[in-house]
Amino acid sequence: MAQINPHINFNGNAEEAFNFYKSAFGGEFSKIIRFKDLSGAGFPIAEHEANKIMHIALPIGKTVLMGNDVPEILGRTNENENRSKIVISAESKEEADRLFHMLSVGGQIEMPLGDSPWGSYFGMFRDKYGIEWMIDYSQTSS
Repeated sequence: MAQINPHINFNGNAEEAFNFYKSAFGGEFSKIIRFKDLSGAGFPIAEHEANKIMHIALPIGKTVLMGNDVPEILGRTNENENRSKIVISAESKEEADRLFHMLSVGGQIEMPLGDSPWGSYFGMFRDKYGIEWMIDYSQTSS
């Protein structure tokens, strides 16, 4: 079956954000490519953007969270738009609590983590980088 992997655009702070996500999920980056790694005659890079992230990947379970910094020539990413939500299906209530509390630090809680009307343990927030997350634990899905 096909697999869906989320990809997030940032305005120059992708590396900082991904280190934050790595602190919550653990693991190691499977790939980090900076703009300077691809710079050449056909793809000139401004010096102030050379160390920005062209591609970064953090494996999380069977999926991969990916992202990049948007080059200034393409404009800024609107960090207040609804870029979509990343859904985490936790394996336990404890894991849901840990990830919710770690990832929401400095962010804005939209729905506190708790028992939902549809029967799962659920919460929703926007992290300090503007990324929207939903965390869900359903005893029947584990």
